[in-house]
Amino acid sequence: MTSLRTPRLTLRRWREDDLDAMAAINADPEVMRWIGDGSVRDRAETADAIAAWEREWEELGLGLFAVEVRQSRQLAGFVGLSVPRFLPEILPAVELGWRLGRPFWGSGLATEAARAALHFALRDRGLARVVGVHTVGNDASEQIMRKLGMRRERETTHPVHGLPLCVHVIEARS
Repeated sequence: MTSLRTPRLTLRRWREDDLDAMAAINADPEVMRWIGDGSVRDRAETADAIAAWEREWEELGLGLFAVEVRQSRQLAGFVGLSVPRFLPEILPAVELGWRLGRPFWGSGLATEAARAALHFALRDRGLARVVGVHTVGNDASEQIMRKLGMRRERETTHPVHGLPLCVHVIEARS
């Protein structure tokens, strides 16, 4: 079972008892504001998403980690790697992404988790390149990408929702 530890977090595979906490995160309009068209997700959609994330782990050996706060054992959200199939123009690619519940914003947890997942991608999985994609205007995500050393590669448009997107990239050092 793949898991990572940071000073404050455990990044691990998904468990059945994560569903309610992740469903609550996905039901928050402020959390979902910058995701796709901004629609919230219900419990069934969240269960389907978690199942898909676990399938990606099985098929590709990488995926989205459940992010657990070590001290409280609360599920904070997710961070990890996925194939950005929604944006075919940048494929083949692996995307680093995250989504944390509002109580976990502003304390550096997203950056801490993303840094661990990026290290996992470049070192443990040997990826040569990782992208980050955010909706233009999502300054918090862009700031995390910059802290991780990612550089802006291009702007484009979401092929389904028509929203402006920014693609960042980082490449492994040889």
